[in-house]
Amino acid sequence: MELVFRDDAYARTCQACVVSVDGNRIRLDRTVFYPTGGGQPGDTGTLTLPDGATVAIVDSVKGEHPEDVIHVAAEGAAMPAPGTPVEATIDWDRRHRHMRMHTALHLICAMVDAEVTGAAVGADKSRIDFDWPDPDMTKDDLSGKLAEIVAEDRPVRPRWITDEELAGQPELVRTMSVKPPTGMGHVRLLEIEGLDLQPCGGTHVSSTGDLGGVAVSKIENKGKQNRRINVVLLD
Repeated sequence: MELVFRDDAYARTCQACVVSVDGNRIRLDRTVFYPTGGGQPGDTGTLTLPDGATVAIVDSVKGEHPEDVIHVAAEGAAMPAPGTPVEATIDWDRRHRHMRMHTALHLICAMVDAEVTGAAVGADKSRIDFDWPDPDMTKDDLSGKLAEIVAEDRPVRPRWITDEELAGQPELVRTMSVKPPTGMGHVRLLEIEGLDLQPCGGTHVSSTGDLGGVAVSKIENKGKQNRRINVVLLD
């Protein structure tokens, strides 16, 4: 399957062909739909058929293969037959908010000198947890730094390294709970110029200027050492 979103996170639609249908689960030969993974929710949207009819896609999840995306249709939707050409279109506003949030969490990861214990991206609120028993920054400190980096408009870009290169640079992996997928020969990294470089297969903005208004709303105590940083979008 061609993962259009992996090379172009700003692609909102693509032409595709139905490969298989199993109940309300649809596979295409190519897709702009990002599947749930890495703390980021799967995309929603529509598949438009040649006659103009649409199939509502309520979720996107990974299949058995790492590069296989399953498009979950709404219950009761009329399923297209294998071989049917479709136009796959994501809910762009929701996706773009996920892109902004996910990139903001990477920035906070670069600001906090502690290991990540968990994270979740949402369109309205996101969080990132750290093994950070003695925080040395307040929510206002972090919000101020985020605003500075947005104003700097730093490039954000993916790059690839081999499994062997990643094994030789364990410091790139910041999370204690989830390890990047290996075994395919290469691993995707996300680089925020001059600030952060770590494995990530999610979708992100192309520059920090596209983050817009973003701030830390709260830092919560979630255990003896665990601290949760909550992030919201301001526009």
